[in-house]
Amino acid sequence: MLLRLSARSIRRYTSSHSLSASSFCTLPPMSTSHPKNESYLSAVIPKRIKLFEQIQSHQLEKLKSLPHDPIKITLPDGTVKEGRKWETTPMDIAGEISKGLANSALISSVNDELWDMSRPLEGDCKLELFKFDSDKGRDTLWHSSAHVLGQALEQEYGCQLCIGPCTTRGEGFYYDAFYGDLGLNDNHFPNIEAGAAKAAKEAQPFERVEVTKDQAIEMFSDNNFKVEIINDLPADKTITVYRCGPLVDLCRGPHIPNTSFVKAFKCLRASSAYWRGSKDRESLQRVYGISYPDQKQLKKYLQFLEEAKKYDHRLLGQKQELFFCHPLSPGSWFFLPLGTRVYNKLMEFIKEQYWKRGYTEVITPNMYNMNLWETSGHAANYKENMFTFDIEKQEFGLKPMNCPGHCLMFQHRVRSYRELPIRLADFGVLHRNEASGALSGLTRVRRFQQDDAHIFCTEDQVCDILVSGNVGPPFPPSFVVNVFCLQVTDEVKAVLEFIDYAYKIFGFTYELKLSTRPEKYLGDLATWDKAENDLKIALDAFGKTWVLNEGDGAFYGPKIDITVSDAMNRKFQCATLQLDFQLPDRFKLEYSADDEAKRQRPVMIHRAVLGSVERMFAILLEHYKGKWPFWLSPRQAIVCPISKKSEGYALQVKKQIHEAGYHVDADITDRKIDKKVREAQLAQYNYILVVGETEAATGQVSVRIRDSAAHSVKSIENLLEEFKTKTSEYQ
Repeated sequence: MLLRLSARSIRRYTSSHSLSASSFCTLPPMSTSHPKNESYLSAVIPKRIKLFEQIQSHQLEKLKSLPHDPIKITLPDGTVKEGRKWETTPMDIAGEISKGLANSALISSVNDELWDMSRPLEGDCKLELFKFDSDKGRDTLWHSSAHVLGQALEQEYGCQLCIGPCTTRGEGFYYDAFYGDLGLNDNHFPNIEAGAAKAAKEAQPFERVEVTKDQAIEMFSDNNFKVEIINDLPADKTITVYRCGPLVDLCRGPHIPNTSFVKAFKCLRASSAYWRGSKDRESLQRVYGISYPDQKQLKKYLQFLEEAKKYDHRLLGQKQELFFCHPLSPGSWFFLPLGTRVYNKLMEFIKEQYWKRGYTEVITPNMYNMNLWETSGHAANYKENMFTFDIEKQEFGLKPMNCPGHCLMFQHRVRSYRELPIRLADFGVLHRNEASGALSGLTRVRRFQQDDAHIFCTEDQVCDILVSGNVGPPFPPSFVVNVFCLQVTDEVKAVLEFIDYAYKIFGFTYELKLSTRPEKYLGDLATWDKAENDLKIALDAFGKTWVLNEGDGAFYGPKIDITVSDAMNRKFQCATLQLDFQLPDRFKLEYSADDEAKRQRPVMIHRAVLGSVERMFAILLEHYKGKWPFWLSPRQAIVCPISKKSEGYALQVKKQIHEAGYHVDADITDRKIDKKVREAQLAQYNYILVVGETEAATGQVSVRIRDSAAHSVKSIENLLEEFKTKTSEYQ
């Protein structure tokens, strides 16, 4: 079954444990021969198609009976097109504009709702059309390509399809399915790709019908995975089913016009996954794929993948002696001295900003009685991802996050509105019980730290502002004025500015999405509407472009998703910014208002800039391709004496640089100077300082910069001043 789900929902349904080369596991050769469940296919496929066609016929007849009144369709440039209600489609409008647009438009937006190109319009509307060069067009092609993949898998292996969304990093799609005992690997890919090519060649249209819950269960009664999800859908949820060729699948949609738009298709890797993320449930097989509208773009992407392999953080980390993992502690990484330098520097960078931006750093316990997690809701919703154990007949858990502990800290004494906002920052160690197969380098771990902070603030309040200076009559030299403050929006804007500052230093570009109320949520609609509006005001005040991401908020509040792009244009989600009205309520947090007898609930903002320090370390290592900027580098300088006669001076220079606070080494081996310089370049030292008798006599060094053949002569004082400037400017 294919659903377009949020990242959170996907993690709830499956937990992947990779069998791909990217996880550095070597797969044993496997036969591609397999028993296909022909009886399952011969029974299921015709039944689904028959039910689909019956429902489709009924709905088409109903559509014909509806009044086809004239409607006005407004395009982004203000042009108004004429159409007919329940008859005119976005594809019709694209064809009126140009043949080229009709041949390249993949999806439309009707009144800001994504809409199939072949779906009739239902009234006056705003219409926008998207091609592959837009996020909406690209994601729709990949979503539809997952259907093409699912069709190939079902036809080739007779498997039970589960879910198959776009990947959250914007790099293609995958499909999970149940195959019994069959394990997929690269040897199976040619057959799968042949099935996908066949589907694309047939230009199968994507057709949509709406079904009742009973109809959906009847249609997919042979697949328990699908029935389970159907039963979990809200009673008032509109259920849609799509068909392309022999594939009939439960899906929210929308989709591209037909399969011929998938002109270039490639399977990337195979992995295993647990149904609903539980190791106690069925083991599934997951196939990842990528697709493009032409072979040229696919070829370019595959070349990019080969290039990216050279800079995998696990390879670079080993080569640069930064970190390693041991089987006696899977998912918990050892940071060697050089890696610890980078790790600490990242935290120091954030701590410096905390000082400037009014955060207070705190330390909280690593483990808590499970009563805390009952109060927070994690015991009910997150316990399987926690490490739990018994102490003196009571159950405890290692903390997977800091927010409940910060609630206790806020709660431990009476708070006044004059104290707010309170910004509590915590680098405490966190543990999450990830499935062993889901572990992946530093990006998916069990033990980590993050630049976690929680801001407790008012929704809005009247603030006392002290004004100093002789403003003139009738005001005294100093006086207090009352100003109406929107604390939530001000705090959110300040966090966005913090993120922007940090990501500019790292050289990242980023995108902002406002994720709104999901289908399953806590609290009342009025609170949600106000929270979403507060975030909109803050985003507008921040001044950067942002887009709406409907229905992907957390169950306890809306959030702003920040997706960064690195030097290789790969997308990652690191920073987070979430509004939470529920946790303060669960912990009964209160502060006294300006009327001291009145108690009010604070609003809680969850935020992180780096996110997991381990994950950010990995992203930066690959982003810089192992060439750390000076301020962050674990190997900032090395002194290379030309001969034995200058070794003493080399060690003196090393001592001066070390005492100034920089990471410096000295190569006093008996190798030739050219060899020393070459080794230093390969080790990614930012500065290579060559000294001989001349430099010793003048108190100078010959300076070579990494990746540059040019060199200059500097005094130690001037060199240290240069180091100071680079460090202060984060270069």
